[in-house]
Amino acid sequence: DRTRVPFSGDQSGANLDRFLGSINLRREQIFITSAALCNPRTDSGANRKPTQKELANCSAFLRRTIELIDPRVIVTLGSVALEALKRIQYHELNLKQSAARIHAWQDRVLVPIYHPSPQVLASHRREAEQLRDYQVVQKAIIDDSRVHSSS
Repeated sequence: DRTRVPFSGDQSGANLDRFLGSINLRREQIFITSAALCNPRTDSGANRKPTQKELANCSAFLRRTIELIDPRVIVTLGSVALEALKRIQYHELNLKQSAARIHAWQDRVLVPIYHPSPQVLASHRREAEQLRDYQVVQKAIIDDSRVHSSS
């Protein structure tokens, strides 16, 4: 909320920067947006997962953002982002089975990966696994650039 920049000012952002750095990317080289434009909070002020209604309210904006930016490769960070894309064009992907795999989605390349939050690192996807996931992201970017530079 303070910076109005996704993934900045907290440990998730620091983790994202480190993971991007592992594949020689900086956030200035990519576009980052949020599935839900609001930053939902609990009564105590902590971040919380957006509701389905909040995702629905933001889906038209997310669709238009994707149309305007026109990325060849989309990387979703966590299940919320992957679910949000389902509102734009249906898919049957889920994070547990689809993470760190390259998929076709809306004539684009989609790579779902886990969220870089400390909670996810501690409970679902350790750092070594996430670093391997980013190698798949790098492969998707390189392979896509090869396809589009030869056409």
